[in-house]
Amino acid sequence: MPLIGASMMVLVGIIASQQVLSALATVQENRLREVTRLHVEALAFALGPSVLRRDIWEIFDTLDRAHATAGQRMVLTVVADEAGRVLAASDPRRAPVDSELGPLISDGQVLEEVSLIGSDRHVRIVEKLVFQGRPVGQILTELNVEDLVLERRKALALLLIGNTLVTGALAFGGYLAMRRMLKPLATLSAHMSATEGRPVAIPAERIPAGDTELARLFQTYNAMAASSIAKVEAERRLAERERFVSLGRLSSSLAHEINNPLGGLLNATDTILAYADRADVVRDAASLLDRGLRHLRDVTRVTLEQNRLDRDGAALTREDFDDLKILFTPETARRAQRLDWPDIPARNLELWEAATVRQIVLNLLLNAAAAAGEAGTVGFDVRVEDRLMHLVISDDGPGLPLSAKTRILSDDPLPPGGGMGLRLVRDLARGAGGHVEYRRMQALSHIHVTLPCKGGSPC
Repeated sequence: MPLIGASMMVLVGIIASQQVLSALATVQENRLREVTRLHVEALAFALGPSVLRRDIWEIFDTLDRAHATAGQRMVLTVVADEAGRVLAASDPRRAPVDSELGPLISDGQVLEEVSLIGSDRHVRIVEKLVFQGRPVGQILTELNVEDLVLERRKALALLLIGNTLVTGALAFGGYLAMRRMLKPLATLSAHMSATEGRPVAIPAERIPAGDTELARLFQTYNAMAASSIAKVEAERRLAERERFVSLGRLSSSLAHEINNPLGGLLNATDTILAYADRADVVRDAASLLDRGLRHLRDVTRVTLEQNRLDRDGAALTREDFDDLKILFTPETARRAQRLDWPDIPARNLELWEAATVRQIVLNLLLNAAAAAGEAGTVGFDVRVEDRLMHLVISDDGPGLPLSAKTRILSDDPLPPGGGMGLRLVRDLARGAGGHVEYRRMQALSHIHVTLPCKGGSPC
């Protein structure tokens, strides 16, 4: 904006100079026309009778006296008859008697339209010689306009120097003034562009004093920054709460998954203690004890793996989906639900990050189980096509309510009630460059998550 203001001042200076030069040219041309008209009319009055009688010597004598009176202004005057034959000239060498006037009038101008042409020092005017109301010949006069040309050059030089100095001073002053006026806006812009995802409030000492528009703008920005920070913090706390809620839901299912094998393990140990002398009974009990302990080990490993904090960036494997099935199966068993689980493809899974996929699938499976209700059906499918991974979670529940659709499909503020699981799925998918779609077909709800390869790797 300061540069635009300075440029506008320079443009105004140029236009003003053009107007002054144009006005000067108009004044000079009017003076030239006036001088030329007086000259031609005086010659016409003096030469009319001589031209009518074709008195050559009288014409020469009149031209000599006219040149002596006009001084250096008159360079050449030629008098011709109506046929364009020269009768006399103030310089017979340039226009001999009885020669053609045509070559001399090729660059001649009409009196009413005479003007200064560039830097030419001479100007030629061709007019009819009229005596007693009728044309009797032609007059060509060449005038010296060097003084007018020099006057124009001098005015141009003074305008250039004066306008350059004045325009430069005004432009520089305007630039500094606008810079100072816009400095608070530059401060605001710097704070807004340097947020890096977290707005920073403007220090109080940098807010303009008084109740000005800029001061109110800064205070509004600080209020928005504080509100945004509070919102981010609230969402973080809600996400943490949602994580703990999900863990709680899984814990109840895992408790059943662990408690049942524990009963069998205790029975096995009692059998071993009671029949220590029977090798076949001890072997069978030890085998049962081994299977139960291995199952508990798998459940514990998967639970720990899901909650590790150092999984960011780890490549996805087929075992990640097996872990999710182990984690989620107790939830469906507790609700007496049917779980449709596909054969997981083993190729190219390493092109996606494990943490993102696991978190998305687990959140959607838990929501699908809650929506399907007792004895419902939960489905899961995964496929890799054309550099994209497609994750589809379905359930036969009543469908997503409007508040849940807002969480997973839009950027609108979260409605009250509910958790952050679906919004977390949307944010994770978007952060990975993917998107989420929802469809309701044949009494089934389908949530379709599409994720591209990480880093644009070819799939």
